[in-house]
Amino acid sequence: MAAHDLSMQLLRERELLEMLLFKLDEQQMLLATGRNRWIRHASTEIERVLAAMPTVALSRDALVVATADEWGVPEATTLRELIEAAPNDGWREVLTGHLTTMTALADEIEQMKQINEQRLRTAIRVSQETIAGLGVPSGEYTPSGDVVRDGDARLLDTRM
Repeated sequence: MAAHDLSMQLLRERELLEMLLFKLDEQQMLLATGRNRWIRHASTEIERVLAAMPTVALSRDALVVATADEWGVPEATTLRELIEAAPNDGWREVLTGHLTTMTALADEIEQMKQINEQRLRTAIRVSQETIAGLGVPSGEYTPSGDVVRDGDARLLDTRM
């Protein structure tokens, strides 16, 4: 019975990871389109999902221990160790599926997080430069925030 509860808990954890990935993707789209007005709300939603993670992980760990006890494997303290000690191929396959999916989601989340952090830093820098240059031409920027050319007026582009 503990193994079934563990599988259900792992499913809930996967759904939480998918929600986090969705919220990070949503944040990335807002950043890419310059809709900075909603960034604060997207960040708040990401924080809510992250706040739920420790509780879910603690529940998972408790169920891993309970399942290990039920299967007579007291030394199993991680999901990976529990998979190795599974009493049959069915449980090994189910738990491996959860672990594989959660690992892939974690990798995607890390990549998305890094991209978003870079875009947030760029947005902050562009905003600071804009504020600092109020009344002074600020030039042109690429979608990634790099300066294309300075703010000098030109009749003819001499960079050809």
